[in-house]
Amino acid sequence: MKRDLLSKSLSQMGTRKTEDGPSGPAKAPETAPRSLKSMSDVLSQVSAQAAQEIDPAEIADSEIADRFDVTVGLEDLMESIRTSGQQLPALLRYRRGSGPRYEVVYGRRRIAACRALGLKVKAYVKEMDQREALVSQALENSARLERSFIEQAIFATRLEDQGFTRAEIGEVLAVDKGTLSKLVGVARDVPDAVIYRIGAAHDAGRRPWLELRRLVKLEGAPDGAALCDLVPEAGEPAEKLSKLITALQAGERRPAPSPAPLAATAPGPVTSKARGRRMTIEVAAEAEREFIGFVEARLQALYDEWKSSQR
Repeated sequence: MKRDLLSKSLSQMGTRKTEDGPSGPAKAPETAPRSLKSMSDVLSQVSAQAAQEIDPAEIADSEIADRFDVTVGLEDLMESIRTSGQQLPALLRYRRGSGPRYEVVYGRRRIAACRALGLKVKAYVKEMDQREALVSQALENSARLERSFIEQAIFATRLEDQGFTRAEIGEVLAVDKGTLSKLVGVARDVPDAVIYRIGAAHDAGRRPWLELRRLVKLEGAPDGAALCDLVPEAGEPAEKLSKLITALQAGERRPAPSPAPLAATAPGPVTSKARGRRMTIEVAAEAEREFIGFVEARLQALYDEWKSSQR
C-alpha cells in the first residue's frame, strides 16, 4: 500500500547488507551510519499512528527543499485529491518558536494541493531532529523517483553542507559513489543562479548537466551575469538547458581572434637585433659596411657615455 512506501524503503535500508538468520533478521552492521540505523524505529512509530488532519496554515516549509517548484503538475494532483481524497499522508515534525506549529518533512506537493483546494492535510506528526527529517525526506522521495537529476544534485549538496558523509548521502539517495560524485560536481560547479533559472528539467537526464558542467569550467567561459543571460527566459526547462549548452558549445568552437598584423615598414640602411645580452648590427648595402667598423671603434666611448648618464 502507498502508506507503507516509506516504511518499506527504510526497512530495506536496514537489512540491505544483512541476511535473515534462523532467529529472524540480522542486525544492521555497526558500520552503517548511525542516523540511518535509528530511522527504522522512528518510522515504525510513525506508521503505527493514525494520520491527523492538519490545517495547512499551521505547516511551515522545510529548511532544505528537495524540489525546485512544487506547482509543476499540481493540477493533476489536485484533481486526484478532489476526486479520491488524499491517499498518501504527508509527514510533519513539530517546530519550535513562533509561527506555524509544524514543519513539513515530506509531502510538499500534497500540502500545496490541499491548500489550494481549501482542505486539511492528512499527515503523520513526529518529534524529529533535522538529521532524521532529512533522511526521511530523502528516502521517501527517492523511493517515488520523482526528483530530477539536478534536484537530486542540489539536495545532495545540501545534505553534505549539513554534515552528512558521502556514504550516508549515497545510502539515502540510493546512488553509487560514482553517481554521487557527478551529482555533487554539477551542483558545485554550475552556479545556483543558472540552475534555478533553467529549472528542474525532469526530461533532461544527467548527460546535458554533465556537459554544461564541462563547458562552464572551460577557460574563458562566461560566468556570473553573462552566463545567466545566455539562459532563455521562455521555454521548458529541458529546452532552456539545451539552448544554453548550444550557445556555450558555439563559443567553444569559435576560433580565437588573430593578433592584428604589424604595420609594414620600409627597411632602413641599418638594422639591429637584440637578444638577451647580445646585439647584432646589420647594414643594408655593401657601401654601408664601414659603418660597422665606425660603431666598433667607438663602442667603448658609447658605453662610457651611457654609464655616465646612469649616475
